[in-house]
Amino acid sequence: MTAASDDTHFGYETVPLAEKQGRVDDVFHKVAGRYDLMNDLMSGGLHRLWKDALITALKPAKDRPFRHLDVAGGTGDVAFQVLNAGGPQTDVTVLDINDEMLGVGRERAVKRFPEDDRIRFVQGNAEELSLPDAHFDAYTIAFGIRNVPRIDRALAEAHRVLKRGGRFLCLEFSHVDVPLLDNLYEAYSFNVIPRLGRIVTGEAEPYQYLVESIRRFPKPQAFAGMIEDAGFRRAMFTPMTGGVVALHSGWKL
Repeated sequence: MTAASDDTHFGYETVPLAEKQGRVDDVFHKVAGRYDLMNDLMSGGLHRLWKDALITALKPAKDRPFRHLDVAGGTGDVAFQVLNAGGPQTDVTVLDINDEMLGVGRERAVKRFPEDDRIRFVQGNAEELSLPDAHFDAYTIAFGIRNVPRIDRALAEAHRVLKRGGRFLCLEFSHVDVPLLDNLYEAYSFNVIPRLGRIVTGEAEPYQYLVESIRRFPKPQAFAGMIEDAGFRRAMFTPMTGGVVALHSGWKL
């Protein structure tokens, strides 16, 4: 293995592969308490519509057991929607590597689903899931895959823990493909979002990283290829809001 293969990117910066996870963790430690508020402000509330589209595509079963895994979803945003959309036998595991994000989710779950044992919060790494093979009916990850140092390993683990017939769904920022909107989006991302982050959270650097990480993420066609390489079939993607985000999916057949 060459030295170059031991490196990866942290935003626009090249860093040792072993260092990236710690730096990503530090980003989310800093913003955990106001993460969802910042999502509302940064997207003008659009992230809620994008997540609604994710749940619509997921279609959790209402009349039978449905085991769901939501990765990098520590604050519980997607998991709560899955529980609301599914039936009484819907069971959700929220996995996140950052315990502060999970803490936010646990507090919210107590308020929204008091004494409900259908949701649990687990600290873990998307690249090495301490979960059984062929256990879940569906796997979602919303705006988290680009922060994983080894995306191919996370996709392979997603495939492993899904049952045959299970579905993988990934909501992620993408590449704007509408003339004029692309320039406006670029200017907004680099000039407004970090400043907004400083005002709301007291930290601009985490949001500078998040903006840069979006630009470094593979284009949707390339990411669809990675999903197929992990063993999924019928990989496809749906651009939304002019390509600001894309909803990716694949099936374990």
